[in-house]
Amino acid sequence: MTNEQAGGRVAVVTGASRGAGKGIALALGETGATVYVTGRTAQEGDAALPGTVFATAEEIDRRGGTGIPVVCDHRDDAQVEALFGRVRAERGRLDVLVNNAFVVPDQLANPGPFWSKPLALQEMFDVGLRSSYVSGYFGAPLLAGTGGGLLVNTSSFGGTCYMHGPAYGSVKAGADKMAHDMAVDLEPFDVAAVSIWMGLLRTERTEAALNADPERYGELTAMAESPEFTGRVIAALAAHPDRMRYSGKVLVGAELGAELGVVDVDGKAPASHRQFLGSPVEFSEAVVE
Repeated sequence: MTNEQAGGRVAVVTGASRGAGKGIALALGETGATVYVTGRTAQEGDAALPGTVFATAEEIDRRGGTGIPVVCDHRDDAQVEALFGRVRAERGRLDVLVNNAFVVPDQLANPGPFWSKPLALQEMFDVGLRSSYVSGYFGAPLLAGTGGGLLVNTSSFGGTCYMHGPAYGSVKAGADKMAHDMAVDLEPFDVAAVSIWMGLLRTERTEAALNADPERYGELTAMAESPEFTGRVIAALAAHPDRMRYSGKVLVGAELGAELGVVDVDGKAPASHRQFLGSPVEFSEAVVE
């Protein structure tokens, strides 16, 4: 999607202080879009990892878009409602909503059965699953009123394979089904809804883990995608004349990127991990109201 094609597009990317959300926001901003960047981190040092909503917004500006930072705790429904009220008041439209806000507990990747891990892992149900529903709830009227838009839930292969235990897997499977069902409700308004499975991303968190043990994780480093790759895929899908054909589906980002001719920031096409981790689920076409 070029700047001319994007002309006036408005996007909201949740959880974009760093990581996947930041990469997605930057890629959308690079097309010339206005991107509302949400997250809890307002100042460096507020979180263990680097990044703030203001830094992401400033980088969007440098890349030719318009970045609007919004400090928002996605556990607080009133803050989320205020976010979309602000978008309506300031822009009067919404073309792309990316539900990416997610809590990553420190103990998530610890070995052992789920009952040996802290019960606090259930925080992912709140910011990761419930938060996507709430953002969709308040963002959908704007998307429907604008028409021609796109709603994306970011997800992963953990939606169908065992990955980090049942809490993580339930969140990802739920995000996939949520996108499918939202697609049914959004179809009359010419708004597509999809879930996109991301691969291993070179985020601040992942880079720290890989750098801590390069011998162990060397091969993973070579397989990793940049956080911006998913954003490039989303931008291409949002501009695709036949984007409604994808609505309601769970899509592997690497495969969708290859189909749409999208490459990563290094010019390479990331590989799909379907062969090793499994395939997205296909939902029934039945609709029971």
